[in-house]
Amino acid sequence: MTGMMNENPLDLLPELLILAGAVIGLLTGMFLPRDRQRIVAWICALALAGSLAATAAAVGRDLMAFELYAVDPLTNLARATVAVATLLALWLAAGWAGGAARETEVYVLIMLAALGTVLLAGADDLLVLVAAYLLASIPAYALVAFAKDAHGTEAALKYYLMGAFMGVLMLAGVTLLYGTAGTTSYRPGAPVVAVILLLAGLLFKAGGVPAHFWLPDAAEGASRPVAAFVTTVPKIGAFVALFRLAEEVFREPLLLALIAAATMTLGNLAAFYQDNVRRLLAYSSISQAGYLLVPVAVAGRSDLAEPALLFYVAAYAVTNLGAFAVVQAAGTDRLQDYAGLARRSPWPAAALVVCLLGLVGTPPTAVFVGKLLVFAAAWDGGYAWLAVLAAVNTVASVFYYLRWIRPVFAGEGAAAPRVWGWPALVASAGSVALGIASGALLLIR
Repeated sequence: MTGMMNENPLDLLPELLILAGAVIGLLTGMFLPRDRQRIVAWICALALAGSLAATAAAVGRDLMAFELYAVDPLTNLARATVAVATLLALWLAAGWAGGAARETEVYVLIMLAALGTVLLAGADDLLVLVAAYLLASIPAYALVAFAKDAHGTEAALKYYLMGAFMGVLMLAGVTLLYGTAGTTSYRPGAPVVAVILLLAGLLFKAGGVPAHFWLPDAAEGASRPVAAFVTTVPKIGAFVALFRLAEEVFREPLLLALIAAATMTLGNLAAFYQDNVRRLLAYSSISQAGYLLVPVAVAGRSDLAEPALLFYVAAYAVTNLGAFAVVQAAGTDRLQDYAGLARRSPWPAAALVVCLLGLVGTPPTAVFVGKLLVFAAAWDGGYAWLAVLAAVNTVASVFYYLRWIRPVFAGEGAAAPRVWGWPALVASAGSVALGIASGALLLIR
C-alpha cells in the first residue's frame, strides 16, 4: 500500500451508507405492518445505490484510512461489485420473503453480510480482517436457516460448523503473526504455518479447497435467493482480501497455485453428473473459485494479476447471480424439469444460456474477458502450467453446462406456468454488457 494515510470518516462513506441502510431498515421494519415491510427493501436498495454513487466519486483515490483500512482500486472494485450484486440479491429476496412475518430481517441480514464483505476487501490490519470475517459470516448463517425447514437447518449447521472451525484456525494464524511480528498490521515474511492458518478462514469464504464442503449443502438447503447470495457475494471480499495478503504478507505463491489447481479441478469433477441444479451451480462456484485464485497466486509477480482479479470477480458475480435468478423464476431444482423451458418461457431460457455459457467463458460475456486475463496473468507470472490447467478445466466444464442447456431447447417438459425472471434478464444483459465494455472498464483505476 503506497497511498497516504488519512483520518477523514467520509473516506468510509460507501460502508457507512450500507450500515445506515441496515440500521434504518431494521428500525423502520419494527413499526411497519406485515404487509408493508417491502418498504425496508426499498430503504436498503437506496442505501446500496448511494454506496455505489459514493464509490464512483472515490475512483482514483489511493490512501489508508485510520491506518487500518485501504481505500484503493481493490477496495473500490469490491464496493461497486458488492453494491450491484446485493441489489440483485435483494430483488430476488423480495420475491421470496414478501409477506413473511420476518421479512425485514431478511433484508437487514443481507445488508450486514454485504457490509462485512466490503470490509474484508479493504482490511489492511489483521484485527479488522477478523472482525470483517465475522460480520460477513454470522448474518449468512442466519439467512441459510431462515426458512426453518429441515434442509435449511441442516445446511446452516454445516455452514456454521465449517465457518467456526476455519475461523478458529484463522484466529490462531493472527495470534501467531502478532506474536512473531509484534503488530497486527500487514507485514511481509510471515511464517509458513501462520500463512496456512490465516488462509483457512479466507478460503472458507471463497469456497476454495479444502474449505469448500459447505457450499453444495448451503446452496441446496437454503432458499434460492439466499443460495444465490451466499455463493456469490462473500466471495468478492474474500478474493480481494486474499490478493491483498498475497501482495503484502504471503510469500508462498506455489502453495496458492496448488490450491487454485485443486479447487478448479475438484469443483469441475464434482459438477459433472449433478442432477440438482443448485448443487451443480455450487460445484461450478467452487471451480470458479479456482480460476479466481490464479491471479492471487501470481500477485506481485505479474502486472496483469490485479486487473485479472478485479474484472473476473465482477464478471463472475453478475453471471452467477443471473443463473440463480433463472432457478428462482423456474421454481424447480431438478435438471429434468428444465426440459422445454425455451418453448414456454423463451426469455428466461435465453438468460440461462447466456449465464451458463458465460460461466464457461464464451465471448462476448464478461467471464470470457476475465478468463483471458487470468490465463495471461498466470503465464506472465511464471506459472504456465497453471494457465494450461485452467484452460483444460474450462474446456471440461462445457460438458456439465451443456447437460443443463440441451434439454432447455430439445426436451419436452411437463406443463408448467410461463415465467419471466426479470432479475435474470438484467443479470444476463449485464454480463454481456460488461464483456463488450471491458476495454474501457479496464482503463478505470
